[in-house]
Amino acid sequence: QVQLVESGGGLVQTGGSLRLSCAASGRTFSNYVMGWFRQTPGKEREFVAAITWSGSNTYYADSVKGRFTISRDNAKPTFYLQMNSLKPEDTAVYYCAGGLVPGPRNYPHLYDYWGQGTQVTVSS
Repeated sequence: QVQLVESGGGLVQTGGSLRLSCAASGRTFSNYVMGWFRQTPGKEREFVAAITWSGSNTYYADSVKGRFTISRDNAKPTFYLQMNSLKPEDTAVYYCAGGLVPGPRNYPHLYDYWGQGTQVTVSS
């Protein structure tokens, strides 16, 4: 059974940094795309970033380009979201996700597996 477990959320001031982790288990992920999404109350889940597990191609939402970095550690296997220069509008529950994603990486319905979410709050 595939499990994705996030950690690393918390409260940070504007301009600060956080690193989210997503520990993956239950199968081989070599042909998977792993992504991060976020959601605030009353809004749809929003794409943040994605990475191909084997090829290390990365994709970012325009709103986080230059501030966030997605990476992975094949040995663990775990993938990460390093978030710098955080803004209050980055406040959300962040979810990691994985799947074969036979289409655009920013479509949440193409991901098969999801973590439980971790809260990130950026104070002004």
